[in-house]
Amino acid sequence: MQRIAAIAPSKVHEIWRLLSEIPDPEVPVLTITDLGMVRSVAPQGDGWEIGFTPTYSGCPATEHLLGAIRDVMTEHGFTPVHIVLQLDPAWTTDWMNADARERLRQYGISPPQAHACHASVPEDVTCPRCGSTHTSLISEFGSTACKALYRCDSCREPFDYFKCI
Repeated sequence: MQRIAAIAPSKVHEIWRLLSEIPDPEVPVLTITDLGMVRSVAPQGDGWEIGFTPTYSGCPATEHLLGAIRDVMTEHGFTPVHIVLQLDPAWTTDWMNADARERLRQYGISPPQAHACHASVPEDVTCPRCGSTHTSLISEFGSTACKALYRCDSCREPFDYFKCI
């Protein structure tokens, strides 16, 4: 057991690094760690346990992401792997890191602008292209359930807003 404790911190760090390379299939500029979906990495017996929270319980990408986690762990010799779905607490956009929010903006998606406890579509959504807050809601539902569709009234460009969840 003492040997596992000595090895585990460097291996845990390596696993986090590997998981940080798995892109979100709907927003490929973000990874599952940027989004805070990976909740924990810990040695378990002779293998590893990964705690994972999908962005919402009906997310169509969940099975794909679980497979990607299994694949990367197996490819790098971290087996067996046990993935624990952690649905409580539910995922929230509050778990996204600041770098992820900036990459969303650069990608053309306005990042969440409030905390999940105030989860309504804000009045002033910032255009990710020109920075204007003179924007109009076109549809509360965008290309995915987690986005709303807006148009900038200044530069006239449409854009997605990543809703607070």
